[in-house]
Amino acid sequence: MSSVLPAEGDLRRIIGDGAAIPDGEVVGLSHDDLLGLYRNLVLLRTYDERSVIYHRQGRIGTYAIFWNHEAMQAGSVFALEDRDWIFPSYRESAIGLLRGIPAATILSWWRGHPTGWWNPEEHNVASICVPIGTHVPHAVGYAWGARLKGEDRVAIAYFGDGATSEGAVHEGATFAGVMRAPAILFCNNNQWAISTPLSEQTAAPTLADKAIGYGMPGVRVDGGDVLAVYEATRDAVARARAGDGPTFIEAVSYRAAPHATADDPSIYIDPERVEEERENECVGRFERYLRRIGVLSDEGAEAVRAEALELMRAGITTAEAEPAADPALIFEHAYADPPASQAHDLAELRRLLGG
Repeated sequence: MSSVLPAEGDLRRIIGDGAAIPDGEVVGLSHDDLLGLYRNLVLLRTYDERSVIYHRQGRIGTYAIFWNHEAMQAGSVFALEDRDWIFPSYRESAIGLLRGIPAATILSWWRGHPTGWWNPEEHNVASICVPIGTHVPHAVGYAWGARLKGEDRVAIAYFGDGATSEGAVHEGATFAGVMRAPAILFCNNNQWAISTPLSEQTAAPTLADKAIGYGMPGVRVDGGDVLAVYEATRDAVARARAGDGPTFIEAVSYRAAPHATADDPSIYIDPERVEEERENECVGRFERYLRRIGVLSDEGAEAVRAEALELMRAGITTAEAEPAADPALIFEHAYADPPASQAHDLAELRRLLGG
């Protein structure tokens, strides 16, 4: 069962610090499960770190960093069944890796290549949503529709603390509560909406407190504790499957990396707090936990890291081997009855591109 983090009275936590805070455990997770969680964490971390490098090398476009958010993604997905649906925001761009989407496909999305699209029905992972919060009604609508059809499915939508100031999130959450949709609203509260601090987002004591207005329970969890995230999401899934409606999960962390590769956080963020968070980042925290309980060895950890790195290297090689996309794709499906000028525009674009 989970323990409570002393510094945050209502923040669920399981992984201790090996000293003053004892380790807890999650009933039902085997050693193989724990190692599976570790592999997923390392895969996401490797994807994120390599993507920053690829961006700096000019091999992908502007990239939304999720370093130290991996526990939220890996822990929550591990609590789902394959039949359940995932609705990611751009911060969860690589979450499809945990459902078998090839790394090359996701890298191609960041390269702006048409091969960076996947069929959502093949993996039960919706397309990445860039507009803030607009996918929350999508997830809730899907969950409600699945319930109406008698399907045993749960939908989870991921969004940041800044999205809680968007109307689409309120509309989706209100609808979920009223219709008792089997949905999970997973808020990644890293306390910054680009450069806007949480204190300027809301006057509520916590984001989870907003759940009462939607008619659903609100849960706060340490977003850097993969086991606590898993346990909270597992409880929310069970509640949804039982017909008891949605749950709002506020996973609390502190952003320890730039918002994106185009961001300079030095002008607004607390560098001392960032350093503290980096010292206790989620992958290392779980790795130390696994070593304390005798589940992970040096050799095992190195093998997992090597496997993830090779997957990423193969992914970028495959992505870059794709032929250049036809510029005509920009114009297709733009008009039911294309204007005469479109042919001229396409010809001019081809000329500028040298083709």
